[in-house]
Amino acid sequence: MVSHDEIRVGDAERDAVMVALHDHFAEGRLDRTELDERLESVLAARTRGDLRALVRDLPSPTGLPEPARDRHRHMVPHRRHMAHRHRHGPVFPVFPLLFAAFLVLAFTAGPGTGFLVVLQIALAVWVVRAVLLAFGIRRARRHAPGP
Repeated sequence: MVSHDEIRVGDAERDAVMVALHDHFAEGRLDRTELDERLESVLAARTRGDLRALVRDLPSPTGLPEPARDRHRHMVPHRRHMAHRHRHGPVFPVFPLLFAAFLVLAFTAGPGTGFLVVLQIALAVWVVRAVLLAFGIRRARRHAPGP
C-alpha cells in the first residue's frame, strides 16, 4: 500500500498549491524570491510529499487536500445525508411547457397575449413553489434535533 505522501500529483493539485502560494505572497508571508523558488519546485513536484514540503511552513489553506477528507472521499454517504440532497431544476419540464403554451397562444391570440399569459403562468408556478419551499423549510426546522 502506498502512503499518502507517495501518491503522484497531477496538474490540478499543482495548480491549487500555486494559487495558495500566490495568496500567501499577497498576504506578505513570502517574498518574491521565495515565491519564485517555490513555484519552480511546484512545477517539478511529482508526489504529494513533494508539494507538502513546499507549504509545510505556511498556514491553511495550502492547496493540498486534507488527509482526513481524502480518506472519506471515496466512502458511500450515509442514507440520512443522501436524503437531504438538493434538486437543481424543476421536477417536471416547466420551460418546454411554457414555450409550447407561448407558441400556441402566439399563433391564436397574438404574440403579446401569449407572452403575458406565459408570464402569468410562470409567476403562479413560482409563487406555489416558493410557498411549498417555505413550508418545507419550516417543517424541517421544527423536526431538527436540538443541542
